[in-house]
Amino acid sequence: MTRRFLAASTLAVIAAMGAATGAFAERLKLSHQWSEGDVRHKVAQMVADDVAAAGVDLEIQIFPNQTLFKAREQYTPLSRGQLDMTIFPLSYAGGQQPAYNLTLMPGLVKNHEHGARLSASPFMEQIEEIMAGDDVKTLVHGYLAGGFGSNEGCITKPADVQGVTIRAAGKSFEEMLAGAGASISSMASSEVYSALQTGVLDAANTSSESFLSYRLYEQLKCYTPAGDTALWFMYQPLLVNKTTFDNLSAEQQAALTEASAKAEKWYLEQAKEGDAITTKAFADAGVEIAEMTSEDFDAWRELAKETSYPSFAGSVEGGQDLLDMALSVE
Repeated sequence: MTRRFLAASTLAVIAAMGAATGAFAERLKLSHQWSEGDVRHKVAQMVADDVAAAGVDLEIQIFPNQTLFKAREQYTPLSRGQLDMTIFPLSYAGGQQPAYNLTLMPGLVKNHEHGARLSASPFMEQIEEIMAGDDVKTLVHGYLAGGFGSNEGCITKPADVQGVTIRAAGKSFEEMLAGAGASISSMASSEVYSALQTGVLDAANTSSESFLSYRLYEQLKCYTPAGDTALWFMYQPLLVNKTTFDNLSAEQQAALTEASAKAEKWYLEQAKEGDAITTKAFADAGVEIAEMTSEDFDAWRELAKETSYPSFAGSVEGGQDLLDMALSVE
């Protein structure tokens, strides 16, 4: 038996063993900024687990806690094929694609069901066309909501922020709140607690998850949660590099698509549950709870039409058409 034949036979055995054990499965890298306890990590893990269970030689390796790329630096490597997947607040990439700023715009989404309808609308199809130009594809749609917290009276309508120093989540929210007479102080979510504690801030506008994880109930007197009606919604989908997806086998694509559809339904339910958990934590801490009404929401949207919306439409090519498409979704 020749040495060449032995080498070939050994390689064949190794290949067979690899196929049997899944050692040579296609491996995709998924990066995100959150901890393993966060709902967004759990969405990614659900997709990874279901794909692994499908037995299609596809593995998704998750890198949480910004261990692979920094929070706001996921989109560029994704679009270049240096990263396979991410779960990511799309407005973070508003610098590369200004149209994405519409996915964090006051008054565009009223509640979680409305957000789901927006995700399935022609507006989102247009956003996905822009993504496709960057070689990016959506797997899981999802919005997370937020609210207001204040030490200067409850905030439900525009008049409530007159003269209040507030931290807002996103440029468009800053523009709208400034239009209502608020003083804007920009900072990271992680700095809000100490700013409230020292009196630098009177109020904050951020996600339900941040209100809870940063224990802001220890510093606030009134909380306006995301309930039946809310003002702050941020689109945070699970994305994949389009070329990476296209290069998968038909069976792998099907498994990934099916797992993503299941995770999307779970994401919606968990987003609503997360709002309720945060509200209960604030109530249990003795913080006053103030609900935003549909009339309050309409008042904020009218203010946004005078502030945030014209700013967006005037700075983004085709921005008014995109805005009109989003606003047309009931």
